[in-house]
Amino acid sequence: MVSYLTYPAINTAVFPKDYSAARVTFLNHINTLPISRLQSYLCSGSAPGGETLYTDTVWLGSEDAANVLVLLGGTHGVEGFVGSAVQIDHLQLIGTGAFKLPNNTALLVVHALTPWGYAWLRRCDQDGVDLNRNYIDFSQPLPTNLGYQHLRSALFSVDNNLRQTLFTAFEQQHGKVAFEMAISGGQYDDPSGPFFGGKQAAHGRLVTEDLIKRHALGERKLAVIDLHSGLGAYGYGEIICDHAPQSSGVAVAQTWYGDSVTFPALGTSSSVPKVGLMDYAWHEIMNTQSSHITLEFGSYSTGQLFDVLLCDHQLWAQPDNWPVRKAHSLKMRQHFCPDDCAWQELVLFRARQVIHQALQGLADHD
Repeated sequence: MVSYLTYPAINTAVFPKDYSAARVTFLNHINTLPISRLQSYLCSGSAPGGETLYTDTVWLGSEDAANVLVLLGGTHGVEGFVGSAVQIDHLQLIGTGAFKLPNNTALLVVHALTPWGYAWLRRCDQDGVDLNRNYIDFSQPLPTNLGYQHLRSALFSVDNNLRQTLFTAFEQQHGKVAFEMAISGGQYDDPSGPFFGGKQAAHGRLVTEDLIKRHALGERKLAVIDLHSGLGAYGYGEIICDHAPQSSGVAVAQTWYGDSVTFPALGTSSSVPKVGLMDYAWHEIMNTQSSHITLEFGSYSTGQLFDVLLCDHQLWAQPDNWPVRKAHSLKMRQHFCPDDCAWQELVLFRARQVIHQALQGLADHD
């Protein structure tokens, strides 16, 4: 397997201008590649320009491959810019012959798991659902987030000083982790609020479950990389592992990726433990030689992340204010995909590095 260090120079032109342009570019690259199996999943709603929305998936390599690298993008809609860029970069590398899959290994690329949020520059889908809080058993009583309920009025306050005062008081009383979990851990009562897990399985969850079944992924060795952005150090790709402590998934992640792996459950990550992650769908079907990670590319501070998300939800809770929403959407994009060539170069370099590690890990386990 060729080292990622010998790949062609990084080209930040792979970062798309919007969802529709990303989809066209993605499909154009797919059409030039051999041995591919394309599956497109229609999503309800439409893009701002009226375009139909899809999650597109492609399988490259032998359908009988024992090992599979899965690249997920757009789990959170607006974070799809990073997902598309990394995926298109690797499709280009495959197309030019600079990147070749190891023997007995296939690549499954999933483009835009939440296409509505991608198109509208929101993190959630059109029903306000955060896909990464959606993987729960909806036949059972829904989880309760008492911290969110306590802070809900503060979250929607237009008085920033009052909101920060209430946030500070909560954090001083309950601690920083409890504060972050109250806001971002997941809640199931408030569709207009942030990190809402929904009332039923969302589009991206249904796609994921179908792909797992369609490709018999539970019978293969898997390296799953879910591409995210907006949390952590500027330009750095943090490898976050939400497998349970002491599990085989943790051991595999540490073997493949080394000491850079962080663990929310152990307090070593920029992320805190959460309810309903799509990670758990993969954990359920993985064998002891497989692992799921989130590759999270940081941008600005956690405080700025909360501010931009809260403003987004406040604006979308108000009717007839599209010009203001549209202006704020540019701030959403800037937070989750900074218009900074240096940041984008860091993203692509780190992604190439981590993907290479995953493929090497699969090969070593073969």
